[in-house]
Amino acid sequence: MDTNVKLKKAQEMVEKISDLPTIPIVASKVLELLDKPDVELEEVADMILTDQVLAARVIKIVNSPLYRSSQEIKSVKRALVYLGFRHIRELALTCSFIEAFQGKDGAFDVMTFWEHSFGVGIVAKIIAQRARYIDTEKAYLAGIIHDIGEVFLSYYYQKDFQRILQEIKSTPYKLVDAEDRFWGTNHSYIGVAIAQKWNFPPEYCEVIADHHEPELATIDPNLVAIVNLADLFCSVRQLDYGGREWVSFNLAEEKAWDILKKFAPHMAKLDVERFCYELDDRVPEVQDLVKSIFEGMVME
Repeated sequence: MDTNVKLKKAQEMVEKISDLPTIPIVASKVLELLDKPDVELEEVADMILTDQVLAARVIKIVNSPLYRSSQEIKSVKRALVYLGFRHIRELALTCSFIEAFQGKDGAFDVMTFWEHSFGVGIVAKIIAQRARYIDTEKAYLAGIIHDIGEVFLSYYYQKDFQRILQEIKSTPYKLVDAEDRFWGTNHSYIGVAIAQKWNFPPEYCEVIADHHEPELATIDPNLVAIVNLADLFCSVRQLDYGGREWVSFNLAEEKAWDILKKFAPHMAKLDVERFCYELDDRVPEVQDLVKSIFEGMVME
């Protein structure tokens, strides 16, 4: 099916939802501030502090094992100094994504969804580091938001999505293919339709659109390949939504692996089995991170 047709169908499905969340006003203002060449750190910190949920999440994430700060960071200003301006935009988008889709019943458990999302982010960062990709934080954040379309379908098309999940639970069908058959589009295109409404940067839109078909990427195929591989690794290492335990993949046959090896030939020597065991050690870290971020905030 033509990609333009899938995107048009996805846009129609998104437009039908009258109460689609928007990027919170404070996050939007933060993003606007960061576009100013002479913006001061105090301005950004003060703006974030007007949204206590956003401020709390920024501090929780910067104190997570992911950032490995040597001392606990207790203020937004210190968090911003530690992160640097380069990463504040991405963190604001991530926190907004979390806030937009919470406190609702969906077709799957929201905590396992976030464990998968943050798991893909963390694994994407690890792969990016190994491949010597220039911006490991971008890989991490792209990993977190790659499945934005799935959480939308889980909330707003709950019954149909639940039926699809049930149908493929014990079959070799990929979720994305089952979605295509049912709706004529899938969560990748749904995600792009949402990301465009939220004015996500083009490289993040591309990751969302092509994370199942990295060979289609043109803006940053290496980033898309990294997220694709992270998604695959998480699907077989206890960080999937559940019910897909049978899933397996052969790294040598993956198009994303070919893309990454062209970019970083030394990756051909990766010990996959050892890498998988290393990922297993990170699973509790991911689960603790998600619990920490949502603790006391789930119903806010």
